[in-house]
Amino acid sequence: MEIFWYGLSCFRMVERGSIAIVTDPYDHNVTGYPQLKLKADVVTVSHDAPGHAYISAVKGEPYVITGPGEYEIGGVFITGVRTNGRKRSSDEPFNTLYLFNIDEVSVVHLGDLRRVPSQAEVEALGQVNVALVPVGDESGWNAAKAAEIISLLEPGIVIPMHYATPETTLELQPLNRFLKEMGVDKVTTEPSLKIERSRIPDETRVVVLEPRK
Repeated sequence: MEIFWYGLSCFRMVERGSIAIVTDPYDHNVTGYPQLKLKADVVTVSHDAPGHAYISAVKGEPYVITGPGEYEIGGVFITGVRTNGRKRSSDEPFNTLYLFNIDEVSVVHLGDLRRVPSQAEVEALGQVNVALVPVGDESGWNAAKAAEIISLLEPGIVIPMHYATPETTLELQPLNRFLKEMGVDKVTTEPSLKIERSRIPDETRVVVLEPRK
C-alpha cells in the first residue's frame, strides 16, 4: 500500500489491485493549498467543514462515508467511530475517526480529534499499524495531546497531519513542536509512504510526508 499526503488531513491511499481511498478533501479556496485533482473509489469525511468535506474535489463517482458505521468496499474494511461525544463544547465539531484495514495493514485517520480517547475506546480499535494524527490545531488539541494519543495507540508508524506549512494560509502550529514532544531531532521528508505488513517497525517511527502537488 502507498500513502500520499496533500496537506491538512487529506490523504490518498492506494493498493495495487484494490480500491483508492481519499480522506478529508479540502476546498483550496479556504486552505491556500493547490486545487485537488484526485480520483478515488471511496471518500471519507471526518466532519462537516470546508477544509475536510469538499467532496466535489474528488472526481468520478466515489462512495462517500460521512459518519460512524462498518463498511466493506472492494475488499477493504472501514470502521467509522464517532468522537468528541455528547458533552463536547460548542466549538467542538462532531468528528468521526476511521480505521482502514487494507491488505492486512491497519491505518487510523483521527480526523479533527479534540479529546484523548479512553483506554477502552483505544482498545476497541484493535492493533493500529499506521496512525494519521493531527498535530497542529490551535483549538486545544496540541502537540502534547497528539503525543499522548500515540502512546495509547502504539502504532508502528505515525504520519503527522494538519499542521502549518508554507502552502497553507490557515493558522496552525508548526510541526517542530510535535517532533519535540516525540523526542525526534531530525526527520527526512518523504514524497510518500510505501508500507507492507512485514515492514512495520516494532518501535513507533515518525514519517513526515511532503504535500503532494
